[in-house]
Amino acid sequence: MKTKILVTGATGNVGAATIAHLLAQYAGAVEVTAAVQDVTRARQALLHPELRFVRFNFEDLSTVKAALAGMDKLFLLRPPQLADVRQYLEPVVLAAKAAGVKHVVFLSLQGVEHNKLTPHYKVEQIIRREGLPYTFLRPSFFMQNLSTTHRAEIAERSEIFIPAGRGKTNFVDVRDVGEAAARVLAGENHLNRAYELTGADACDYYEVAALLGRTLGRPIRYANPSVVRFCWRKWREGVPVPFILVMTALYMVARLGKAAGYAPDLQVLLGRVPTSLAQFAEDYRDAWA
Repeated sequence: MKTKILVTGATGNVGAATIAHLLAQYAGAVEVTAAVQDVTRARQALLHPELRFVRFNFEDLSTVKAALAGMDKLFLLRPPQLADVRQYLEPVVLAAKAAGVKHVVFLSLQGVEHNKLTPHYKVEQIIRREGLPYTFLRPSFFMQNLSTTHRAEIAERSEIFIPAGRGKTNFVDVRDVGEAAARVLAGENHLNRAYELTGADACDYYEVAALLGRTLGRPIRYANPSVVRFCWRKWREGVPVPFILVMTALYMVARLGKAAGYAPDLQVLLGRVPTSLAQFAEDYRDAWA
């Protein structure tokens, strides 16, 4: 009998990569269901004939309970716009427990054990408290944030507007994270463990700007704004305040020099060297054209 896996955040970078690897490498052993808000749109975005779809809305607990029914494993990703863990994430964990889910793989955050203000820390604690078998994936900063969240400022203003100061950041490719998540979800030897998923590159944003400039053939400037200036601009751009606060908390970790840590976990899980920042920039260069 195939292991039934429910993947939240299925149309996002990590969720989509995880699904792709699960179906490419473990199709004979797993039955994968994408938990999405809009099934019709998701079917158009995720073109996998063996992929199942179910409606899932963190703000509608009835959809959560229905989606979890009969599932063996849950890949849980916190929607970035939902910072209230008690209201939106805790009910999902409780529903997973009630449904008899045997393994929760949670996409957490590098250094979360030392950053108790983040929503990710609170989610980890709730999962532990409820006694669910878990695996916590704690990735460093996603390279793809540069091609999504910060794409417009790089493409339109040739600028990186991030309040990280001169602190170095370890970057990881979400494609690698998705592959690692698929291995954990399909495997049986990862229960009650936490993996720190880091890439091979740690650099400051002046170095990131220089690398992107070389790749794109035009100067890219790192603005190095103050935290106040960053928050003000994002607020004027219409970014929700809770999301601004979460972003600021993450960049403060880099600003304080605590985001450059390396761990071998990802390389061990993949059996190869993680994707470099230079390779990512080359692969995604059209995003900033």
